[in-house]
Amino acid sequence: MTVDDPGQVRLLGAADVRRLGASIGVRPTKRLGQNFVVDANTVRRIVRAADLAAEDVVVEVGPGLGSLTLGLLAAAARVVAVEIDAGLARALPRTVAEHAPALVRRLDVVTADALHVEAVPGPAPTALVANLPYNVAVPVLLHLLETLPSVRHGLVMVQSEVADRLAAPPGSRTYGVPSVKAAWWARMDRAGAVSRLVFWPVPNVDSALVAFTRRDPPATSASRTQVFAVVDAAFAQRRKSLRAALAGWAGSPGAAEDALRAAGLDPGLRGEALDVGDFARLAEQRRSAS
Repeated sequence: MTVDDPGQVRLLGAADVRRLGASIGVRPTKRLGQNFVVDANTVRRIVRAADLAAEDVVVEVGPGLGSLTLGLLAAAARVVAVEIDAGLARALPRTVAEHAPALVRRLDVVTADALHVEAVPGPAPTALVANLPYNVAVPVLLHLLETLPSVRHGLVMVQSEVADRLAAPPGSRTYGVPSVKAAWWARMDRAGAVSRLVFWPVPNVDSALVAFTRRDPPATSASRTQVFAVVDAAFAQRRKSLRAALAGWAGSPGAAEDALRAAGLDPGLRGEALDVGDFARLAEQRRSAS
């Protein structure tokens, strides 16, 4: 089944989105990062890029007025839409009933802040596809990858600069904390740009798609929390060598150097030179010394 099947779903256009917004008194807010997709072709493109199987159970964060939700319902077995705005959450099933009446039973709506979601109703989700609010995109993505381990793949739309950071390899200019923490959970790949003109209201920045495939974290005796602590410390002072940047984390510059050398790393390197496996080995050294 595809999102182009007229017997299953009628996607929203710009006029539909504005009509729906007016009918429930929606005034998009920057605080909630609300920018609604008004272009059906962009929805089709996102769903194609998500590479969903007919049996996938999809988590969607911030469905808003339902533009992407309708496309996902036509491509997957079930969609669990997590919406923080109670008014939008109440309206979403009515929109689906109007535009895709045969697919209403595939939808679950959870009224909640995605940052506090620990589980979702129904079968275990297998995919995450979402237009993530710019202001919380990285925390939401990392939180859901942690709390929903059954999610194996997905596609998120985020601010273009955030997409660059999530998909950045070690050594690149945009590589940093989001890059390493995302790499703990999954392989991240930039999957294309999205013009700001396909949104209502039009944001001040462009967006981009990031596709991900879950993989096992590095094999390590250190916990994720311990690994992420050294990542945070390494990038808190980006221009400093790791020997200097990790002095507080290790207890002194000398202790940082000892840990780095024990992990097989040059103390003169900076954080952007290390991949997630390097940080895991480094966290192990600090753990064994404590």
